[in-house]
Amino acid sequence: MNHLKQAFDGQSQLWKYIVTILIGFVATNFIGILPLLIVMMSKLAQGYSANPDNLLDLSAYGIDLNTGLILMLIPYVIGLIVLVVLFKRLHKRSLSQVINGTKKIRWNRFFYAMGMWALLLAVTLSIEYFVSPQDFKFQFEPTRFLISAVIILIFIPFQTTFEEVLFRGYLMQGLAFWSKNKWIAIISTALIFGLLHSFNPEVDSFGFWLAMPQYIIFGLTFGIMVVLDDGIETAMGAHAANNMFLCLFVTSKESALQTYAVFEKININPSFIDILVLLITSIIFLFILKSKYKWNFSVLNIRKRIEF
Repeated sequence: MNHLKQAFDGQSQLWKYIVTILIGFVATNFIGILPLLIVMMSKLAQGYSANPDNLLDLSAYGIDLNTGLILMLIPYVIGLIVLVVLFKRLHKRSLSQVINGTKKIRWNRFFYAMGMWALLLAVTLSIEYFVSPQDFKFQFEPTRFLISAVIILIFIPFQTTFEEVLFRGYLMQGLAFWSKNKWIAIISTALIFGLLHSFNPEVDSFGFWLAMPQYIIFGLTFGIMVVLDDGIETAMGAHAANNMFLCLFVTSKESALQTYAVFEKININPSFIDILVLLITSIIFLFILKSKYKWNFSVLNIRKRIEF
């Protein structure tokens, strides 16, 4: 368990975690968001008005979606850079040590998980389109789509890596150190991950009790993967695939990230079936990775405490 035991290096004092999280929060949510706020205020001064149902609907401000996408993702680039610096300065850890407790990132795992999760998403989206084609609007614009694709492929991995490094890397290591219990680390980070996404416009549109379980299922699935694989590379890959796939192929007015995707979903009918589909897909994904990497599920035994 190199990943979780990395926190037993004598550099996991609570004050260091508090300082790192506070500085990371300020860098991401205040400094990183400034370019977007400046552009939005400029557009409001020109007479544009916000969409009351989704304040992040940048088209309402007259902002090109590709420009808006870059502005929305800049905070994560800044946030990731700040975290890496703080890890090194305060905790004496490299990025790879936060990712898996070693000096080498296993990129093959990252790309395999990315491909498998993208494949599962393609299957579920195809089934959904076949069952309810009236819910989708084809809006493919080659030039705008290609520009979007370049932006998505460059910037989305920064967003998802920032979140995985923060939650399944840094926080999970700290919680494992303080509790000596892997399940406390898994469940706590999943709940925090879900609650921090409660500010997304999708939560207002779908309803808290339909949207929140899906975020928590993601968090639990990724947390379990991290413990089984002794590192966050598979979670990084799956998370990147999830966000890139959705940004490229299906968007909606309720989406936090507005893009020139191939399809726009025009009829949103959230139900508990969505939760069930995600749960089944996540279980299938776990067993695909188990088969590939010969994971031993006994490491999840709640009675096995983390010992240094």
